[in-house]
Amino acid sequence: MKKVTFAILGIFIAVGAFAEAKTWISGSVEWDTMEINAAISLDLASVGIKLPSGRTQGEALLSTSYLRLIRHGILGLQVDSSSTIGDLVERGEFSLFETESLALSANSIPPALSPDMQSISSSYKITLSNVTSALLHHERATPIMRILNPVSTANYTGIIIIANEALPIHGMRKSALPVPCLLPKIWDSEMNLVYERTMLETRNTTMVRYSTAENIFQNSPSGISPKLQEVVGERPLRIFARGVYGIKPTDLIIDRSDALLIISSTENRRLLSEGKVAIILDASVLKYEFNAE
Repeated sequence: MKKVTFAILGIFIAVGAFAEAKTWISGSVEWDTMEINAAISLDLASVGIKLPSGRTQGEALLSTSYLRLIRHGILGLQVDSSSTIGDLVERGEFSLFETESLALSANSIPPALSPDMQSISSSYKITLSNVTSALLHHERATPIMRILNPVSTANYTGIIIIANEALPIHGMRKSALPVPCLLPKIWDSEMNLVYERTMLETRNTTMVRYSTAENIFQNSPSGISPKLQEVVGERPLRIFARGVYGIKPTDLIIDRSDALLIISSTENRRLLSEGKVAIILDASVLKYEFNAE
């Protein structure tokens, strides 16, 4: 795989056939792997390209289409309970230049012809940790809440919050299935803020990792899948979410007693600041597809 380069921008201007080219994108946002995966395709006949002599031109047109088409997938990303990347751009809190920089951070697979030789496609992968890093601007981490009378607690290697079923919405008489976002918040049952974006010590760490229940009920000593264990270790604190909060149900509410187990220990507070947090959600909300032409 190779990095997408800024040469795309030059090609975008140079290729006059771009407006007539029939190109399209099919992609998906996959929260369990923290990736955007997309394939860009070009109908060769739409620009009169004949093979093999026109292959280079086809690849150039694919590259020019990428920035335009992937923008849809990036702008739709849910940042927090109230905003998508697109909302931030509209409010001037994030620029289209930054959006293009995220697109250009993708890894790409060299273009390949379809079996019928009628189209050419290329695949791209954007890591969502790159998106998170671009959204974090604090230079010093906000201290995590402490209490005067800490409770006795073990030191854990990570935190798992189980929220794979519909939960009561705070302040409303209905429930909702929790959904993922880049920068969620965690509250306790007394509505004290336990965890939010500025508590991360480094911009290179995602706040949480998302997974499904099957990855915490494995046939192993820890019961945790190897991939998830990389985040939360072998002895994580397991917590059941009690509710959701926000315009979108992205922010979780945990019981006050569970929150005390985290904030009563320096070692456990560090789990939050280092992003050693996993949230277990229903598989249906961990992936969605997008298409554009």
